[in-house]
Amino acid sequence: MRRLSRKKALSLVKELDAFPKVSESYVETSASGGTVSLLAFSAMALLAVLEFFVYRETWMKYEYSVDKDFSSKLRINIDITVAMKCQHVGADILDLAETMITSNGLQYEPVIFELTPQQRLWQRTLLLIQNRLREEHALQEVLYKTLLKGAPTALPPREDASMEPLNACRIHGHVYVNKVAGNLHITVGKPIHHPQGHAHIAAFVSHETYNFSHRIDHLSFGEELPGVINPLDGTEKITYNNNQMFQYFITVVPTKLNTYKISADTHQFSVTERERLINHAAGSHGVSGIFVKYDTSSLMVTVSEQHMPLWQFLVRLCGIIGGIFSTTGMLHGLVGFCFDVICCRFKLGLYRPGEVLNQDAQLHQMNNLNHHHTPLLADNPPR
Repeated sequence: MRRLSRKKALSLVKELDAFPKVSESYVETSASGGTVSLLAFSAMALLAVLEFFVYRETWMKYEYSVDKDFSSKLRINIDITVAMKCQHVGADILDLAETMITSNGLQYEPVIFELTPQQRLWQRTLLLIQNRLREEHALQEVLYKTLLKGAPTALPPREDASMEPLNACRIHGHVYVNKVAGNLHITVGKPIHHPQGHAHIAAFVSHETYNFSHRIDHLSFGEELPGVINPLDGTEKITYNNNQMFQYFITVVPTKLNTYKISADTHQFSVTERERLINHAAGSHGVSGIFVKYDTSSLMVTVSEQHMPLWQFLVRLCGIIGGIFSTTGMLHGLVGFCFDVICCRFKLGLYRPGEVLNQDAQLHQMNNLNHHHTPLLADNPPR
């Protein structure tokens, strides 16, 4: 009984076979079919290799949500060189809540304002990348995915000691501020704090020494990430007027970065620049200096690196192979059918009506001989 049930099960499975086997004696091969098969296999191999490269690639996914963290501090990373001596300039930050953050976390380093040829080449390369980033935003994804491989974006140091006078001041370091709108001042005189606000002691600085030509080697918000280029990195402003004011209006967007190489909480920002000449007689009031006004956005961006799952790669690969196999088979059959129709219509190639009639007559005679020969064997009586 078990053997019978197994036989019934096997017969049932055989009846459900959707891929019936055809005997090789009934299969006819042709040169055209072999050529089409070769082209199909080549296309399958090429597309499979390309699909594998697509499978290895990753892309960045951007998600937006409301930033609910208002109690934490915001870190500002500064590296600005001003074409004035360090004893004549001062930097401080005043936020919207009238909270003054002194420059305790900033260092004042006397340097030479002019760059060496190597440093100038670095700056030109950085500005070229900045222009490309403004035109093609997809390059930012490349920077995100190659964070640890990226070259340092800091200005390279001078190779040899120069005898030129130290006519500039490099203000660099980082400070922590509240996550509210604020203003970074770099102007004449050291900052002091008093109950009525804040001020800079500029009475002992000659007006002829005012020169707010500056270079922003680095300005970022949040955690510093190697290889990331910020919008103001490499910016250089040259002025020949003592009463020039430079303003930068920045909108800071909190950003969470999650890649296969690094996870960090950082900030992106957009900037608008403005500069004007201070002339009280003409109605242009203000104070000479560099002012960076920043404000934080209420939205937070989460940037995560995505990868194609293995099952999707296998499904796409099966679709490529099956689609090419079916398409080439249908095209080969359609071309063969059209070729047969054309040959029959214009009597070309191997199509000859006379030969076809002769072949039909020969087949008919053979059938008649077989039909007449069989009864003769039946007339012989058995012995």
